[in-house]
Amino acid sequence: MDLEKIKELMAAMEEKGMTKVALKDKSGFELEIERSSAFEVASYTPPQLAPVQAASAPAPQPQEMVKEEIAPSVGGEEVQSPMVGTFYASPSPDADPFVKIGDAVTEETVIGIIEAMKVMNEIKAGKKGKIQSIHIDNAHPVEFGTKILTLV
Repeated sequence: MDLEKIKELMAAMEEKGMTKVALKDKSGFELEIERSSAFEVASYTPPQLAPVQAASAPAPQPQEMVKEEIAPSVGGEEVQSPMVGTFYASPSPDADPFVKIGDAVTEETVIGIIEAMKVMNEIKAGKKGKIQSIHIDNAHPVEFGTKILTLV
């Protein structure tokens, strides 16, 4: 689904007064959009990942995270950004990060939020493992394929 179709869908939702819509195609692509009066919340899931839930919006105040590593990243599995936007490591500036070095994660574990076009998108690990290193600081821009963290 391209960006224009998503924009058309969002316009139709507003016109009809709808607050939530979910789509799934045969390739496994899933899209869930939820509107509220303050902002729109959507979820993005690449075809190989499990469904994503909507997230609350973090305030845009940058907060530095310490980049740590348990061991060199050799042999670990990377979790990469599925979209362009701003990465947030926690649900709000005052909250603890979703994950930290040494945490065990499953495919469904939320590792952060990427804000794209004022829409907050929860990003899930998509793989099982233990977090070896985190490569992105809170409130920093990311692009497609930007390495977010490494799992062992």
